[in-house]
Amino acid sequence: MSEVQSSRSKLDTGSTKAKTHDFRLDRKRALVTGAGRGIGLAIAQAYAVAGAEVFLCARTGSEIEAAAEDLRAQGGKAQALVLDVTDIAAVERAVDTLPGLDIFVNNAGTNRPMPLADVTEEDFDTIMDLNVKAAIFCARAVANRMVRDGTAGSIINMSSQMGHVGAQNRTLYCASKWAIEGFTKALAIELGGCRIRVNTICPTFIETPLTKPFFEDKEFRQEVLSKIKLGRLGKVEDVSGAAVFLASDASTLMTGSALMLDGGWTAG
Repeated sequence: MSEVQSSRSKLDTGSTKAKTHDFRLDRKRALVTGAGRGIGLAIAQAYAVAGAEVFLCARTGSEIEAAAEDLRAQGGKAQALVLDVTDIAAVERAVDTLPGLDIFVNNAGTNRPMPLADVTEEDFDTIMDLNVKAAIFCARAVANRMVRDGTAGSIINMSSQMGHVGAQNRTLYCASKWAIEGFTKALAIELGGCRIRVNTICPTFIETPLTKPFFEDKEFRQEVLSKIKLGRLGKVEDVSGAAVFLASDASTLMTGSALMLDGGWTAG
């Protein structure tokens, strides 16, 4: 009998117990911003399937209520939280009134692709207020709550491959995501002693209803695909799987890290 066969035999008979963390989120509570559609909704759905109680947060009441109701109809534990995350005081009040949180996904964000020459002050404020200011203060509110509760939690900041490279017509977006990468590393250092982990997820271009119109431009689609070494656009389930990993005990030694989901874009 070979060594491999012997190992399999021991595992099959139970004489050897393989030790590993699992990916279940039972008895955990998660708050996901920007959860009404696209990536945020997919993450909320994945968390519910993994056993977590999920608070879906977005500005549009009808959208977020429908999403939460759908999850409950499938047997999940889900509640809607109608909230504008750029309203810092409202975020702090909401986080303080929620039950204790174990997981926070800082997903709300926006983009306005254009050359820097066309960028206005209003464009700057819109992108930075949501992608940077709101993200930082939402993380602060949740981190403060986790520290008070003594929770060994997981904070997941939604970044992008554009937080690691540059791209034409994305000066503001790149600036906002590079900021989130630096913020995440610094916060991971601050919260490590409290057993709170802080990481980013960095997707490439993901196919969602919001991005679909961009990919109807064949030239743009081909340009994007030429840089993704695996030869395909990302799907929301590519991101939600990574979010489950970072929320679960399977990633308990991971903090201050960027989980690249770019199909090889940043590999060179």
